[in-house]
Amino acid sequence: MALLHYTLDFSLSAAVDSSSTVAGLLSIFHEQELTETVHDTNGHGYLATFVGKNGRLVILRVHSHGLVTIDLQCYEEDNIAQLDNLLNALEKKLKVLLNGNITRIKKLPALVRGATVDRYWPTADGRIVEYDIDQVVYEEDSDYQNIKILHSRQYGNILVLDGDVNLAESDFAYTQAITGGGRENYAGKEVLILGGGDGGILAELVKKKPKMITMVEISFKVIDGCKMYMRKTCGDILDNLKGDCYQILIEDCVPLLKKYVLEGRLFDYVINDLTAIPISTAPEEDSTWEFLRLILDLSIQVLHPRGKYFTQGNSAALTEALSLYEEQLGKLLCPVDFCKDVVCVPSYLEQWVFYTAWKK
Repeated sequence: MALLHYTLDFSLSAAVDSSSTVAGLLSIFHEQELTETVHDTNGHGYLATFVGKNGRLVILRVHSHGLVTIDLQCYEEDNIAQLDNLLNALEKKLKVLLNGNITRIKKLPALVRGATVDRYWPTADGRIVEYDIDQVVYEEDSDYQNIKILHSRQYGNILVLDGDVNLAESDFAYTQAITGGGRENYAGKEVLILGGGDGGILAELVKKKPKMITMVEISFKVIDGCKMYMRKTCGDILDNLKGDCYQILIEDCVPLLKKYVLEGRLFDYVINDLTAIPISTAPEEDSTWEFLRLILDLSIQVLHPRGKYFTQGNSAALTEALSLYEEQLGKLLCPVDFCKDVVCVPSYLEQWVFYTAWKK
């Protein structure tokens, strides 16, 4: 059973007398059989709760600095027409009572709390986005993370790892950006993909006729879910762990990178599509930034002298985090130069930064 939370705000040019404002609204609450309880605000305006049948709750607040807020909470099984009538009646009455003093009226659609399908996910820069998600099509817990694939009417299926939106079927812009923006020639090249369990990068690069792609994904459950429910992204590439020009290794990329360094193995392209949250518990990777720097160091060491390293950064709005990441690029064992692109990824609803690095 989910809860609906409606909000109605009146911004005022000047504070109002709460007694006269509230008195004009009481008849509406009484018609809806809502019982009033007034709460002490220690001189900070008026606050009352109105409780009615079917668990309805209205919170009326006349703030002392020129704001009137109404919050209505009810269960989604309640009579929505009655609730709309109540909010409309309150809005109409307040327009009369506050005539000439209103600078803005803001009425939002209901926030749905406690629903079986969660529609609200935070952006990287701390905003809340409501997706048109109507179904959880896959959910599993691996040893490393919670894996969900959610269906959106607008974006298709969306891969969500530990509450972080990773990729939707609509997000080819992400795949293109993290593989060089369509500017690279992968024909006959050796490519290493770190992460990439949704299969989007692998599926795209196989078309470019590389010599060999090695993809390293720590969780088979991510691959298993995506090959069933993200096929608009991965096609059939995840149906087999090995093909004519690719292999998928199910293991932690850190020990493998260290092994490649010792062997002197080099790649023309290294594409880092790992989650931002460290998934290794070794002491040297305890910190997020230490983990990222470790991956960077190892990746650059296995990069051909004329090779390129691609990775996502973060939201373009997080300038401090991006600056900190760029500081890490300056602390690597092997000096690098870098550039960045800013791309709009549809399901992220924010501009996203991608980095390209190469050995000096």
